[in-house]
Amino acid sequence: MMRTQIAYVQAKWHSNIVSKSLDGFRAALPDADVASFEVPGAFEMPLIAKELAKTGKYDAVVCAAFVVDGGIYRHDFVAQTVVEALMSVGLETGVPVLSVSLTPHHFQETEFHTKTFEDHFVKKGAEVAAAADQIVRLRREIHA
Repeated sequence: MMRTQIAYVQAKWHSNIVSKSLDGFRAALPDADVASFEVPGAFEMPLIAKELAKTGKYDAVVCAAFVVDGGIYRHDFVAQTVVEALMSVGLETGVPVLSVSLTPHHFQETEFHTKTFEDHFVKKGAEVAAAADQIVRLRREIHA
């Protein structure tokens, strides 16, 4: 069976937390070939996801971001816009695009919150690995 090729796009904001999703992903799907890409923030993920999907190199694209309320803009608006754009990328390109974009209602850069969300991103990384594996297998079955 051919190895699964995954493009993993991560936002740099709160990278110490977001990178834990890639750790969880790799641990849960160790046989996949994962190419990791870093973008400035969540807004840049859809464009890069589309570019990666269009290459034809990847069975799926996974995007990860931590969009928090910084008091300047509406984080829920940012997250919704990004997730909708990621869904559009998958539909337009035919390559599954999965998201680990978390938007906590309350986050403060304390040791407790940081550790809590690092652990949560590891869990979400493993969950998105299972989803990626399932969707790639299903698409291979459909197209066989």
